[in-house]
Amino acid sequence: MALWDTPSLGMMERTLDAAAFRQKVISNNVANIDTPYFKRSDVLFEELLSKELNKKSIQGRRTDPRHIPIGRVAAPTVPEVVADENTMMNNNLNNVDIDYEMTLLAKNQLRYNVLIGQVSHDLKNYRTAMNGGR
Repeated sequence: MALWDTPSLGMMERTLDAAAFRQKVISNNVANIDTPYFKRSDVLFEELLSKELNKKSIQGRRTDPRHIPIGRVAAPTVPEVVADENTMMNNNLNNVDIDYEMTLLAKNQLRYNVLIGQVSHDLKNYRTAMNGGR
């Protein structure tokens, strides 16, 4: 087990992956703004992660793969793509609103930047600890 293989860094890694995936989905929505009958998609991740974190269960930490797992072994939360089939924005039955998509893009970029900053800070702390505080 590596020193940096912690639950919090693992969660941040999955959240960064979800943010990168969300960037692709939003970009696809923007690219199809004039495509007739196109329905915008969105990524569900934070909601799924929140449900997983709110489950009441104790899980033992394994320091060796040969150890017997204690408690439930949670599968990593993966992002899901959902299409918005219920709304209509244009006469061509397309439901992409460029202002809304650009807002989501900016929000996603801010989330990504904050996570990168947090990962960088955590890794800097590990490096400081390994160098004896220097």
